[in-house]
Amino acid sequence: MDYEVKADPLQMAFDAVGNTDDTVVRPRLSGAAAIADPARNAFVDGFLRKGRDVELKSFAGNVAADGGYAIPREIDEVIDATLRNISPIRAVANVVRVGSAGYRKLVTTNGVASGWASEVAARPTTNTPVFNEIVPSFGELYANPAATQAMLDDAQFDVEAWLADEIATQFAKSEGTAFVNGDGFDKPKGFLTYATASTSDTTRAFGQLQYVASGAAAALPATNPENKLLDLVHSLRAPYRQGAVWVMNSATLATIRKFKTADGAFIWMPGLVTGQPDTLLGYPVIESEDMPDIAASSLPVAFGNFKAGYLIAERSETNILRDPYSNKPYVNFYATKRLGGAVSNSEAIKLLKIAVS
Repeated sequence: MDYEVKADPLQMAFDAVGNTDDTVVRPRLSGAAAIADPARNAFVDGFLRKGRDVELKSFAGNVAADGGYAIPREIDEVIDATLRNISPIRAVANVVRVGSAGYRKLVTTNGVASGWASEVAARPTTNTPVFNEIVPSFGELYANPAATQAMLDDAQFDVEAWLADEIATQFAKSEGTAFVNGDGFDKPKGFLTYATASTSDTTRAFGQLQYVASGAAAALPATNPENKLLDLVHSLRAPYRQGAVWVMNSATLATIRKFKTADGAFIWMPGLVTGQPDTLLGYPVIESEDMPDIAASSLPVAFGNFKAGYLIAERSETNILRDPYSNKPYVNFYATKRLGGAVSNSEAIKLLKIAVS
């Protein structure tokens, strides 16, 4: 009888564990970080790992009827931060969050005219600004990474970090190309796909980008090539030069880094402080491998204020659909995001064209 009495508490402990649901709550180890956000925890452990439905109030965004969920804000911000590091145009452009693909932006040109008059002279009507409507070309950016269910079940596997990294990498590759060379059909319109002209801002049509010719048919000029870069800098009016940057690929930058002034000094200067960008003629250099190489009729160098000149419009949340059925034994995570892009001010971006004139 004494043996039975001592065994009862042990049996009750086993019964208690057996009567619980699938999740056994374990005490937190000393020094372990507390979970900051229940929404993120429910999303990762419930939806990503197990595919369980979760309370809709846990998410910042709409939930589709087909089982799609909006990524919680914390994860979405991690993805955005990674995109800023990978996609160079996003880092220097004007990024706005919109609620739909019907976003419009008005840009005025010419300004308000004025005139001089004596005290009693008549005041004729002056010209009024011209309004131009900018409509970014939208498309749906998607990624479809996959992982095995066993990989997701592994307690040591950080599914949140993996998902953010996979989506960020794939999104950055696609959007970086679109911001430079996108044709505007179901994707952003890249700034290199706009019409170009050699005329100045006062005579060129709005929406056309000005280019400065290199003076040589298939390369930069052999004599004083740095002068063409100076011409490009000063083709951009002074108000836009505050915050202007260079954009080119690494092959073009390798060529330009060798340029020297008459006294033998390099015109390219490395960043001397951690976090400070390299500069060319005093302006930061952004490397984008989507820019073309130096070749006949190409546009290998851009210089401008992209905050004023290029607009990126995107929805505020990334949507994700968990699909454990179509690619067994893998679980696919189909992520989508609505994204648009367009040149918002054609006076703020200038291009170097490899051409005689």
